[in-house]
Amino acid sequence: MNSARAEILQHLKRVVIKIGSGVISTAEGLNGQMIAQLADDICDLCEFGIEVVLVTSGAVAAGRHSLGIEGRPKTIPQKQAAAAIGQPRIMRAYKEVFQRRNRVAAQVLLTRDDLSNRRRYLNAHNTLDTLLEYGVTPIVNENDTVVVEEIRFGDNDNLSAQVASLMEADLLLILSDVDGFYDGDPGSDEGAEFLPLIDKITSEVMAMAGTSRGTLGTGGMQTKLQAAQKAALAGIPTLIVNGGTPGILHRVIEGEAVGSLFLASTSKLNARKRWIALTMLPAGKILLDEGAVRAVVDCGKSLLPTGILAVEGDFERGDAVHICDRCGVPFAIGVASYNAVELTKLKGHRCAEIEQILGYLYRDEAVYRDNLVLIGETSEEMEA
Repeated sequence: MNSARAEILQHLKRVVIKIGSGVISTAEGLNGQMIAQLADDICDLCEFGIEVVLVTSGAVAAGRHSLGIEGRPKTIPQKQAAAAIGQPRIMRAYKEVFQRRNRVAAQVLLTRDDLSNRRRYLNAHNTLDTLLEYGVTPIVNENDTVVVEEIRFGDNDNLSAQVASLMEADLLLILSDVDGFYDGDPGSDEGAEFLPLIDKITSEVMAMAGTSRGTLGTGGMQTKLQAAQKAALAGIPTLIVNGGTPGILHRVIEGEAVGSLFLASTSKLNARKRWIALTMLPAGKILLDEGAVRAVVDCGKSLLPTGILAVEGDFERGDAVHICDRCGVPFAIGVASYNAVELTKLKGHRCAEIEQILGYLYRDEAVYRDNLVLIGETSEEMEA
């Protein structure tokens, strides 16, 4: 066992396991045998004293045939209808195994809106934490029956990263239909090299993921890397393994060198900054001049109105915004202290002029430093 993997497993108390559609679904619907096998292994992990939060895909795949839909549904309403049929089926499949093992499972359905609202975010944390305290295994899925394009997570890979951050998990374990991460597409490139350990997800690593994806799921390797990147910000390592491999969960816990391990950032964000970076959906952009970019990135300063060049979008005070350079390239996410109309009036002006321009003053900063998180290559510079 390599030292990084050994260190992670030695302190493993809570794990978020994400099971992809490609693992538990077939062209005909759910693979009941595979679900039973994985559910049984999850019960074993619980008996070993490991708390498990399960994020499962498969609801849409389980329900689409009842609507006569072949392949992936093409519209949000089709997806919602298929999920409404499939979600009870997938929960029943998991619960049957849990009941045989005298364990209780609970269904938890979430949307991005649930986690982008701070109060509801904390409520979700408290609910999941209480379930685990009582020995119940939460089974989480995106609430596809009510979700719309603007608030959807987009895929359960990213949902699993947000749940891992929400629950401060020790490991995000993604069960895929491939053995792990390659430097190319192993389906079309025979020379693609398997990478068992990735220290940091750079733009070069992300480019290796390509855009390939399966026929049943909504994500591919790229979304899994995005999830690993988000988890890393929260100080959580990610392991991608082949969920179809017999006894894969036991092999992981026993320390066998399976799958690809993505290490966490050396410094993790505090709880509020994790919420801002990983769950809030930016509603606009603030473009800065070079001096303001340096002040925010290099000096750790708040964003002041004087450095703002332009404001894009229709956001309110308290909404998340992308903070960008003058070309519109985002380098941070922050919570706006003023709405878009107000900031447009304030751009280029000094703090002392705010009350004179608006007739009131919320605060001197357009985005306060404690409400701002650097992204991309600068993420590891953030304080704990």
